[in-house]
Formats: sequence, structure tokens, C-alpha cells
Amino acid sequence: MEYRTLGRSGLKVSTLTMGTMTFGGAGAFSAVGKTDLDEARRMIDLCIDVGINLIDTANVYSNGLSEEIIGEALGGKRKGDVLIASKARMRIGDGPNDEGLSRYHLIRECEKSLKRLRTDVIDIYFLHEWDGTTPLEETIAALDTLVSQGKIRYVGCSNYSGWQVMKALGISDRQHQPRFVTQQIHYTLEAREAEYELLPISVDQGLGVLVWSPLAGGLLSGKHHRDQATARQISGWTEPPIRDEDRLWRIVDVLAHIGENHGVSAAQVALAWLLGRPAVSSLVIGGRTEAQFKDNIAAASLVLTSDERARLDAVSRPPVLYPYWHQQFTAKDRFGPADLVLDREDI
Repeated sequence: MEYRTLGRSGLKVSTLTMGTMTFGGAGAFSAVGKTDLDEARRMIDLCIDVGINLIDTANVYSNGLSEEIIGEALGGKRKGDVLIASKARMRIGDGPNDEGLSRYHLIRECEKSLKRLRTDVIDIYFLHEWDGTTPLEETIAALDTLVSQGKIRYVGCSNYSGWQVMKALGISDRQHQPRFVTQQIHYTLEAREAEYELLPISVDQGLGVLVWSPLAGGLLSGKHHRDQATARQISGWTEPPIRDEDRLWRIVDVLAHIGENHGVSAAQVALAWLLGRPAVSSLVIGGRTEAQFKDNIAAASLVLTSDERARLDAVSRPPVLYPYWHQQFTAKDRFGPADLVLDREDI
């Protein structure tokens, strides 16, 4: 297993992170999976045995049951050098303060997560989503309190836009308070919008990148094809959204062909492509079964040729969203013309 430094911190994380959104299967999350305690124990042991050192969860996953299962599976003890990441922001009750990033909500939810996880400290604490009603100064000051109290070690953001990330970093620098060391974002061959701003910001500002749902909810696994609804879609789970189905299936066709040449699954090819992208630190992989985890884990050792990467780049090229000058003077300067989405001939 390869380990990468998370942003400008000194923390080393495995290139694959164990995702636990399937743990519990309560409420709306039953559409994703219903991993019980015994199966969770086996999956956690499997991931730790191959060198995965980061487990990712959130207070909202199955209304806290995911965190409870992790705490129970680990038995209140950290196995080896395992790290835990969790998140807060989403609504978790009916009360007026049961959502958001206020000092009240953030500190209360962190303390609840610590109890459920049976640990004294959360290694990476993410703001799960933007909160437009709470001043960022209040949110970042609350994170500073949690760091000072030893309840969290590092902070990050998830699902932020470019301007939101930069505003938060500016406030952290001005107030000399904890700075994001990483983003957790959606980024796949099917959804490459992060290349316009979020990845250039990560390179420029020294942020790590954790990728959630790197297989687009399983649609890039190679198990699904045109005119075939997936289990998630049937059950009404539409995250992440797919905006161009024809393009999606063209990508899947290329993934499957490259996978056949290597004797591996399309999923492994999709994950290997992501691990070669700029600023990417780790991919949050999940699964309903041990077999799915094992297949995803194998992607860490898959090496794609430059020709294979070029084929995947071409078939997944997103539509033009910005004029050429935007690419030329931001991301293009950082990544180089071979690594970015657009070149002059594409305009």
C-alpha cells in the first residue's frame, strides 16, 4: 500500500480509504447498504491487513449507526496506526439547532461522534457541506476550540465550491486558526468538474484531496450497462447525479476494454486513473461485500500506460465551461497541458 502526505500536513494516509456509508443501513441509507456489525468487523480487518490506515464516516450515516458500528468493531481500541475521519453539518434531528456549522452544533456533534466511535480524538474532522447561515469566523473558531481541546487533530471541508474553500482559508490565515489540510470531493471519470477549480486550489493551497464515490455509485464498476438500472437507482438513490448517460456508457466501454487487457475489473481501471491525477491523496472506497472491497483494493497496484490514460482522458472529456484564458492562467500553469482537460484545439 502506498502512503501519501495529506496536503501540507505531516500526516500520511493510504491511497485507499475505507468508506463506511453502508454500515448500519438505517433510514435513507438502507438504499446504499446494510452492513451489520459482524460483517463490518471482517471488512475493517481486511482493510487494515492490506495497509489501509484511514476509515471515513459521518454523523449522518444511518443516523450515527455507522459510527457506533466502527466503535464497536474496533472495540474502543485503535488497531495499528488506523486513523478515523468523520463529518458534521447535515440535519440529524428535528430541533432548530440540529443542523449547520454553528459553534453549538459543531461542538455538540463532535462530542457525540467521539462517544459513538469510542475514541478520545477524531483524526480528520470534515465540514460536510457549506452552511450559508453561520459566519465562517464562528465555524473556524469552533474548530480551533476542538483542536485546542484535543478532540480533533486535523480539519477539512467536503463538497465546498472553489470560492467557499478560499474564503475559509483566508479567514483561517487571518485569525491564525486551524486551516483545512484536505478537501473531500466528488471526482470521477464521469464527473471531472473538480479540475476547473477545486484541484487547482488544492495544488496552489497545499490541500490534500480525498475522493468520495470514485466509482460514481458503482456505475463505473463495469457491472452495469446501457438500458440497465442499478440497484441504487431502483431504490431512489440518485447521488451522485448522472447528467449525460450516453457519455457515461462510452466511458464504461473503454474501462471494460482496458480492464480486459489487464485481466482486471473496470472498477480497478477507474480507480487507478484517479490515483494518477494531480493532488489526489486517497480514494474513499466502499462496498456491500468483502469481494467488492478486495476488488477495489487491488486497484492500488494497477499501473496504466500513458496510452490507456490518454484514451480515458479523451472519452471522459467534459464540456467546455470556461474560456481558454481561465485554463491557461490557473490550472494549466499548475498541471501542465497534458494533465488538464482543455487545450486550445478543444475550443
